[in-house]
Amino acid sequence: MSTYFIGDVHGCFDELIALLNQVEFSPEKDTVWLTGDLVARGPGSLDVLRYVKSLGDSARIVLGNHDLHLLAVFAGISRNKPKDRLNLLLEAPDADELINWLRRQPLLQVDEEKKVVMAHAGITPQWDLDTAKSCARDVEAVLASDSYPLFLDAMYGDLPNHWSPELSGLARLRFITNAFTRMRYCFPNGQLDMYCKDTPQNAPAPLKPWFSIPGQVAQAYSIVFGHWASLEGEGTPEGIYGLDTGCCWGGDLTCLRWEDKQIFTQPSNRQMDLGDGEAIAS
Repeated sequence: MSTYFIGDVHGCFDELIALLNQVEFSPEKDTVWLTGDLVARGPGSLDVLRYVKSLGDSARIVLGNHDLHLLAVFAGISRNKPKDRLNLLLEAPDADELINWLRRQPLLQVDEEKKVVMAHAGITPQWDLDTAKSCARDVEAVLASDSYPLFLDAMYGDLPNHWSPELSGLARLRFITNAFTRMRYCFPNGQLDMYCKDTPQNAPAPLKPWFSIPGQVAQAYSIVFGHWASLEGEGTPEGIYGLDTGCCWGGDLTCLRWEDKQIFTQPSNRQMDLGDGEAIAS
């Protein structure tokens, strides 16, 4: 029985299946955790959603910013961009079923036995685990409700960028969503910076990667995240695993087997496209 963590799939269905075959994944006895952004940019978003949904309890996922954008597109709130390659999914006969399944997926996964948490972009150092759990539940409850289009319409934006328990309403939900699905850099006090996408070596002072700022969650748990392809899976502290290695941009799809921390990779079927890589949605 093994637990596999896989970085952002982004519609790269063939590579996902090849990677699972490489590790001899068996849904009858193994579990796969997926860091979010299941869809967009790759050619097989429809197949990815159908497959992951079919795995039932053998798959644990979190929502990423591209998954939320898909929900907004389906609800008629945001524009369907041709580069996201979502038409087959949006026009599929089971699109309603897949979308309703997707919007009921969590923003945060926690395994107390393994002492590991997973979120698409990571965990802001301003939160302890109880706060992170509570915040995730706030957004998950809205997404699962009939009023979810109102939230999707209001989720776009970079402010507020500083956590306070006093935040309320849509402002609170927007901060939570940004922290879980868009965060890369923080100021030393933990305030989010929603603009910089440079590599850590090129980021302007005083910005630091969120995982370089001490936080309570990282002191007690390992953290698995995706979202940040330009890291190429490197440069994180011990116990923090960045698994997005840019498969949809021509990089690899990366898998971490939890029991022995072995890394497996599956090369992309696409040629490296640095232009696309620079334009990763924030």
